[in-house]
Amino acid sequence: MDAVTYPDKNVIEFITKNIIPLRVPYNLEPLATDFTIKWTPTLVVLDKNGKEHYRTVGFLPPEELIPSLLLGIAKVHFELDQFKDAISNLEKILKDYPKSGAAPEAVYLHGVSNFKTTHERKPLKQAYERLTKEYPQSEWAKRALPYRLL
Repeated sequence: MDAVTYPDKNVIEFITKNIIPLRVPYNLEPLATDFTIKWTPTLVVLDKNGKEHYRTVGFLPPEELIPSLLLGIAKVHFELDQFKDAISNLEKILKDYPKSGAAPEAVYLHGVSNFKTTHERKPLKQAYERLTKEYPQSEWAKRALPYRLL
């Protein structure tokens, strides 16, 4: 990723504005053990208390790294019950990176986040319908299958 992804101007701008990056060797102890780092690159998204909420393993091109990091940020907010912030980041993925590998999970989490905010079932059904239309082969379409009954 050093040769292709990290030097990309959009990646630099995104990282500078949105995250606090820390780069460590894959075998640096105790971090390698604490975070079960077995391969490089491994990107781990942590909250302010150092709790892991998301990770990727392996190379990502620039057009996949940014939506992947946005998904990680959204998952931090989601898991901390900050659904409005989660929704905002998920909507950025769906608007700016709808063809990315992160998009199907973003659709799913967007529906769940909206459900948790409104307590209405409609967002879950909408997530299912969008997943089956736009990402029918994704694992997230399969996970949303029960929502078809709503």
